[in-house]
Amino acid sequence: MSSESVQLHIFFFPFMAQGHMIPTIDMAKLFAARGFPTVEAGLPEGCENVDSVSSPDMFPAFFIATKMLQQPLEQLLKDYQPSCLVADMFFPWATDVAAKFGIPRLVFHGTCFFSLPANDAMRLYEPHKKVPSDSETFVIPNFPGKIKLTRAQLTDFTQQEVETYFTNLLKEAAESELKSYGVVVNSFYELESVYADHYRKVLGRKAWHIGPVSLCSKDAEDKAQRGKEASIDEHECLKWLGTKKSNSVVYICFGTIAKLSDSQLKEIAMGLEASGQQFIWVVRKGKNEKEEEGWL
Repeated sequence: MSSESVQLHIFFFPFMAQGHMIPTIDMAKLFAARGFPTVEAGLPEGCENVDSVSSPDMFPAFFIATKMLQQPLEQLLKDYQPSCLVADMFFPWATDVAAKFGIPRLVFHGTCFFSLPANDAMRLYEPHKKVPSDSETFVIPNFPGKIKLTRAQLTDFTQQEVETYFTNLLKEAAESELKSYGVVVNSFYELESVYADHYRKVLGRKAWHIGPVSLCSKDAEDKAQRGKEASIDEHECLKWLGTKKSNSVVYICFGTIAKLSDSQLKEIAMGLEASGQQFIWVVRKGKNEKEEEGWL
């Protein structure tokens, strides 16, 4: 679309049957894909989500592209005046946009309660700067449980104290969260009650545990088909889990954005093997990797 084209607002209203809803959602995605400003942000054409980002150097451009969604969102809020806006943490500007129209904004992180106050404490108190070496442990201050870490366990940009686009984005997200109405967390109270209470009662933040949100779908096959195609059949995985004792299997996944080198993957694999722990490990297949990795 040219810069002079009229901005289109299209509503999709499907009939309540799978044969209608699924293709309608796919059609909506197809329409929306034509509007993401990839080229304007210096990204390759068709780079519409983080899976399409082929190198770490492209991430700043991708996040800059998401800022171009601010004006369309502002127009939608102005036109339809929703009761609330739930926006991802990576849209820090959403809090101010919602505030323009008196609309409360809830932040969604995608992480658990544990990480929220832990990240806050690390950012505010910087305990990693008070130890003499990367291997010496420190305790996360103002945090339940006396959790010990070393500098070597922190992210690269935290260790190196380098200011980057991503570190600035995280800072903006933290400041935006303080101004927002509250946070929704994909977790449940019984799993991490100590950290939920700490976040709400000690730090005084508004937060609601609404998870696990995946339970909203009762169809196991539907859940198995979401996201990337797995290398194993979902029934095979469930059958294997059924042979294990309760609370005996560890699930490991480093998320969508994490890019691990072969050497890092091998080191993790050796550590897991040495632990003797039963585990399910989700490993993203790289675009240029061979179909089979001998060391896995």
